Amino acid sequence: MSIALNIAEGYGRKDSAAEFKHFLRNALGSCNETRVLVDVSVDLGYINKEQHLRLSQEYEILSKQLYRLKESWTKKKSDI
Repeated sequence: MSIALNIAEGYGRKDSAAEFKHFLRNALGSCNETRVLVDVSVDLGYINKEQHLRLSQEYEILSKQLYRLKESWTKKKSDI
């Protein structure tokens, strides 16, 4: 939830490229935190290794998408 909320809050401040990038960095941080929670969940037996692998792959994709969004926003704003 934190990932989506950070993106939404940042988008609401998109008039400031610096603020938007700040919230995208926060979203990336939240994504990394969630990946750690997935690791802990398998260690505690809440999810199995197959679920762990699938969730880890999904969060890897999400983190790459967030990074590319942050980078593309930086390029767009620097072109102005």
